[in-house]
Amino acid sequence: MSLVTQVRNAGVVGAGGGGFPAHVKLAAKADTVIANGAECEPLLHKDAAVLQHRAAEVVRGILLCADAVGANDAVIAIKAKKKLAVAAAQAACVGTRARVHLLDDYYPAGDEYDLVYSVTGRLIPPTGLPIHVGVVVQNVETLANIAAAAEGRPVICKTLTIAGAVREPATFVVPLGISLRECIAAAGGATVDHPVLAIGGMMMGETTADLDRPVTKTTAGVIVLPRDHPVVERKLKPAQQQAAIGKSACDQCRYCTEFCPRFLLGYAVEPHQVMRSLGFTATGADRFSEWAGLCCSCGLCTLYACPEALYPKEACDNSKAVLRTTGWKWTGAATVEAHPLRDGRRVPIKSLMRRLGIERYDHPAPLREGVLTTERAVLPLKQHAGAPAIAKVEAGQSVATGQVLAEPAPNALGAVLHAPFAATVEAVTEHAIILHYLP
Repeated sequence: MSLVTQVRNAGVVGAGGGGFPAHVKLAAKADTVIANGAECEPLLHKDAAVLQHRAAEVVRGILLCADAVGANDAVIAIKAKKKLAVAAAQAACVGTRARVHLLDDYYPAGDEYDLVYSVTGRLIPPTGLPIHVGVVVQNVETLANIAAAAEGRPVICKTLTIAGAVREPATFVVPLGISLRECIAAAGGATVDHPVLAIGGMMMGETTADLDRPVTKTTAGVIVLPRDHPVVERKLKPAQQQAAIGKSACDQCRYCTEFCPRFLLGYAVEPHQVMRSLGFTATGADRFSEWAGLCCSCGLCTLYACPEALYPKEACDNSKAVLRTTGWKWTGAATVEAHPLRDGRRVPIKSLMRRLGIERYDHPAPLREGVLTTERAVLPLKQHAGAPAIAKVEAGQSVATGQVLAEPAPNALGAVLHAPFAATVEAVTEHAIILHYLP
């Protein structure tokens, strides 16, 4: 059986948050494979924990991936400050063709465009993918899961960090479908009343007060914050208010553009110009919205660069949504050149944490031994890029650990879903399969 088939059957998807089915990337041809262990979101530590404790699996995974795509270069990219993870990765690389590439501590080092340029010096074409410059990028946990898939073990657990306003910040291995409430309880519980969660990080993650959300294959971590935290209040402000504030207050200072990581790589992303479109009532909005077409939604413009606390990232998100409805295609230059001041304008994580007001939460989150348990798992049928999986079980049915619960439709982009533990199927809904632990 080919590695592509093994990885597809195991339900491996991008574990860093993207959720792209991993088997698709393995069917490509490239000369370089990069293990993305940059983990640029502040306070999250799961990638470092995976490297520190599963380095041999990560190296095994990247070598399997390199063989599958025909790559000679296998690079594990990780921040130099993660010393224990770096040491473990370097030790695991000994005697193999895999190597470690050390990154500086800035945001967003894990963005694929930025990472590919930092490691290889190659710039991905506008709207392109790493494969267009001969590179395949996989998250380090994804690669560990690829190594497991090669041994016939499917994805049934997730590694994630619980940080922020909790008593004992930690990184856990948990079964898919466990609630975030249970994960937070395992971290000693929240230290604030009415906590709000930044799922996936404060910069690019989703902000919600729903503690009963289930862990999925893409949940990289959760930051618990008080409801009155300034960043939470900003993120929960209605979109109409965000746009109205920007329309009335933006003075076109260009800071959002000058700090934009994509702009500094040479791409035509200029959030200050997108902000102009907020004031258009007749014509011109479409033209200025095109300056958002190559935006990666990293959030630096909104949460770091803007001196007036406006919402350029959200304006770019809205513009991109509009562009998608029009079938917009990039018609500019196919090649780009990095800005000469790029290195001097990269934003250090410590500076970002000060701006976000989260320095008091900057604590280690070590990996806890063992796997958390739960009596009930809610497994969304869509935990990946592409179409939702189709349930293959029925309510009342007993399932074994690792048994297939749902599969993508034939020829559809998707991922197989497996039972995280032996259970009875409590219910099958339009959107999820609910399991109850079977003693």
